Amino acid sequence: RISYLLAARAAGPAMVSDVAVQSILNNTADAVEEMIEGLVLLNPSLKRLGSHNVVVRASLDRSKVALVSGGGSGHEPSHAGWVGEGMLSAAVCGAVFASPSTAAVLAAILHVTGPAGCLVVVKNYTGDRLNFGLACEHAKALGLSVELVVVGDDCALPHRGLGIAGRRGLAGALLVHKVAGAAAAAGGSLEKVAAEARSTAASLG
Repeated sequence: RISYLLAARAAGPAMVSDVAVQSILNNTADAVEEMIEGLVLLNPSLKRLGSHNVVVRASLDRSKVALVSGGGSGHEPSHAGWVGEGMLSAAVCGAVFASPSTAAVLAAILHVTGPAGCLVVVKNYTGDRLNFGLACEHAKALGLSVELVVVGDDCALPHRGLGIAGRRGLAGALLVHKVAGAAAAAGGSLEKVAAEARSTAASLG
């Protein structure tokens, strides 16, 4: 389908309301799966993890700390666009603006984690903290070494307290991915990589 919005804007503000605006999506229900399909077709270094909406590196070095992140779709290129050397090992994609399931997060952790362990980076949203946190606990119960770092860089909101959710995780999570990814690529231990991620997260906002 073709979007006529840009053409309408070029014709003048009065024309926008007179033009039927169409989406370039084939079907909103398939948007996330088609995004993942297109991404892995364009990037041979990436692949989809089974039937899960999870993008992983096609080649993994499990002797180094793995990095997993993710969240609701609709913010592309986050999060699948950050999978690659020196950044994420896997990205878990939820439905549009919705947290991914605990099962999908756990599948990602189990796939990428080796003896060096796994760092999970989560933005400060209730659904993400719940589902990623549960997946981390399941992985630990299975004997994996897993650390969780929460990013809340939204300076428009106060720090968490008095029962409120506090600062959301926004664009600053990208910097945490980059710093932690560099530390992992350099061969740092899980404790070192987690410390670098927490230090970066603390300096945001």
